[in-house]
Amino acid sequence: MYNTDLPTRAELPSSAQLVRSTLIAAGVAAALLVTVVLPSEYGIDPTGAGRMLGLTEMGEIKTQLAEEAEADRAKDQAGQAPGAPVAPATPAPEQRSSLLGSIFAHLVVGSAQAQTPAAAKSQEFSVTLKPGEGAEVKADMKKGAKLTYAWKVEGGAVNHDTHADGPGGNEISYSKGRGVPGDEGELTAAFDGNHGWFWRNRGSAPVTVKLTASGDFGSLQRK
Repeated sequence: MYNTDLPTRAELPSSAQLVRSTLIAAGVAAALLVTVVLPSEYGIDPTGAGRMLGLTEMGEIKTQLAEEAEADRAKDQAGQAPGAPVAPATPAPEQRSSLLGSIFAHLVVGSAQAQTPAAAKSQEFSVTLKPGEGAEVKADMKKGAKLTYAWKVEGGAVNHDTHADGPGGNEISYSKGRGVPGDEGELTAAFDGNHGWFWRNRGSAPVTVKLTASGDFGSLQRK
């Protein structure tokens, strides 16, 4: 007794379909052999794909290590007494697998670490301004570096100029405002130099400006 119906002749694959599937499987296996196995195991890369994927370097390292192991084995044999057992010429499969895993992990982790950007720096700064007093706070930045900022005024409002200056007389103003209680945004350094803010208190009472900045910069300093 059985519970599954047998397939009919029409449901069975034809000879042509079997041949086509076999050829496709053989083609895929050949492609993997040339692009993955040969570069990663023996450092042989006829297509160049292994080099792009980082597999050829792995194979070259394995080959070099195997050659060094063989040289050490030959040196040890030269110093052995006649009749002494001979060490195997190549690492055992378990050793090769472990070596492959270690190299692969080193390459992948190293590449990931190299591509991971450094953690953004964050700093807070506070300055109190008397009536009529001004203050300038700048961050040392390289061209193209980015800084996200937010500042607010406690006790009133200020006039501000977000600007930069650098070597060779470089100057630029990113934004300006009058009677502003705060501002926020992203600053991209147009050149190497000092980038930041100038505030002036035009009110009749002291105010405190509190600034928070994060990104790629040296440090916030009052100029």
